[in-house]
Amino acid sequence: MKSRKFNNIQLGLFVLAGLLFLVLGLYFIGKNENLFGPSFRLKTEFKNVGGLVPGNNVLYAGIQVGTVKKVVLVNDTLVEVTMVINENVRPHIQKNAIASIGTDGFIGNRILNIQPGKGFSQPVEEYDVIASKSVISTDDMLETLAVSNRNLEVITENLKTTIHRINNSSGLWELLDDQSLPKNIRQSADNIRLTTEKSKDFITDLQSVITDVKNGKGSLGAILTDTSIALQLNQALQKINKVGENADDLANEIRSITTGIKKDLNEGKGIANSLLKD
Repeated sequence: MKSRKFNNIQLGLFVLAGLLFLVLGLYFIGKNENLFGPSFRLKTEFKNVGGLVPGNNVLYAGIQVGTVKKVVLVNDTLVEVTMVINENVRPHIQKNAIASIGTDGFIGNRILNIQPGKGFSQPVEEYDVIASKSVISTDDMLETLAVSNRNLEVITENLKTTIHRINNSSGLWELLDDQSLPKNIRQSADNIRLTTEKSKDFITDLQSVITDVKNGKGSLGAILTDTSIALQLNQALQKINKVGENADDLANEIRSITTGIKKDLNEGKGIANSLLKD
């Protein structure tokens, strides 16, 4: 009799514990689904949700504020996501907020992030559609990493070929083994340094000459700065031009005289013509 009563007590405790766990489970599930508190719904649209499913968490500024209620494929380029958000965060979410899909950790579950937008806007209302942006997914990162690995493989192979050619190049090793090479390089560096110093001295002298010319020193400076010399040069050029004009007149007169003499010699009847023609 006592054994049967003890078994009934154990069965009752077990049933009460099961009911307690059931109530707690329903409470936590309902808390995540916002069944036991006021809530409102928001919508957003993506081209690709990347594995987002109903029940995934919704975070606003890094804080969990709701869950994904429904994911609906509208057409071949548009997916509509409906979220259930706690009512107490409605004043903080504005109409210019931006939704994006992220990951809980590196390879964890998908989550929906809501970030505040720029500037000031009105708080969201029931069933408002907020903007969305695409982020780099893990698949895109892995694909980019795969391309980088292939390129790295090609670079490594080319580097291996280059090193093999260097190792088999007798001319290069002879050049590196040449003991006179450091001396020649050092001598070339000394020559370059000497040339640089001479160039510096030349530039200094040239600057000095230019300064003297600007200050009217020397013949070139006097010519360039003295206005009287310029006037004299101008007069000399005028005289040269005048001499040139007189020379042209003289040349014309000599040409005329020569023509007359030639004509007299060829056609005249004087003594000169008789002496030259007879």
